[in-house]
Amino acid sequence: MKKLYRWYCKAEEVVCGVGFIFLVGFVFLSAILRFFRFSMSWNIDLAMLFLAWTAFLGADIAWRGGQIIGVDILTRKLPVPLRRITELVVYLIILVALVIIFIFGIRLAWSERVSTYQSMPIPYSLVTISLVFSSFSMIFTTIQKIRKVAMEIGSTARVDDRSKTDKDI
Repeated sequence: MKKLYRWYCKAEEVVCGVGFIFLVGFVFLSAILRFFRFSMSWNIDLAMLFLAWTAFLGADIAWRGGQIIGVDILTRKLPVPLRRITELVVYLIILVALVIIFIFGIRLAWSERVSTYQSMPIPYSLVTISLVFSSFSMIFTTIQKIRKVAMEIGSTARVDDRSKTDKDI
């Protein structure tokens, strides 16, 4: 299972990187064509599609790698067990928010399945599906983070119990 997850993570990074290259390419091509007074609106529509997928997949990659900015000015001075509990509560709030985003993202993708881009016969729901896909992936990442923090809290409690019994003896 770990190999499959690592493969998935690597595939997500590759797809995000390729999407970013296409995003930059379509925006650059649109700028060059506009310089020559030749406008192609499908370039911007495809760039918007790649922007959505790249941004949301990139958010999951950053969340998994711990690269999302966190403000720890309030928790920095707390004792480690209380800091871990605070971290667990924040992860649970994030998990609830991601589940809500996932549910409403599915509804939005379903309602936009009939809408198409102005310049292409591609359903607009391809953009909103990126939100659904990425939120599902972030839910999985958040569950792993919750499990890790819960295990750290459990191991800290066991160490504290052992140290108290050692002192009592």
